[in-house]
Amino acid sequence: MNRYEEGLRLIEESCGNGKDNVIALSTIALELSAEGNPYPNVREVDAYYENGVFYVTTSGKSNKIQQIAQNKEVAFSVCFEGISGSGVGENLGWVLDPKNTEIRTKLRKAFIDWYDAANNEQDENCVILAIHIRRCTIFRDHGAVRYDLDFVKKLEIGEI
Repeated sequence: MNRYEEGLRLIEESCGNGKDNVIALSTIALELSAEGNPYPNVREVDAYYENGVFYVTTSGKSNKIQQIAQNKEVAFSVCFEGISGSGVGENLGWVLDPKNTEIRTKLRKAFIDWYDAANNEQDENCVILAIHIRRCTIFRDHGAVRYDLDFVKKLEIGEI
């Protein structure tokens, strides 16, 4: 097993297996700062992880979805897991769209304790956000062990 595969295994152990993960998700605001620069917005969201993608249910009218529509670049950190990175956000559309059936089923199961209370599936603005990981850093043992993964090239950066 190479270091990329070891890193993937660590992400799967920490975030996979149908777990409800809390991640900090950062997007770029639509408005500029007083100095005229774009600035980040961050919020915590519940996310389901599978095969290099975090999935989130949210409102299609939310700031995060509006911001991703203008700039798909996002950053994330898995709370208390030593995993952070960047990627691209994609609005997969309405949760009841037939193309979302499989992932919706998994989200309902992962978020079973609160899904129905937080989501009105009859509202077409109840959407699924996919966060496709491009780069990811994993820290273990207070930084003594570090993996820098490139999900696009499918390698650990140190292996280049």
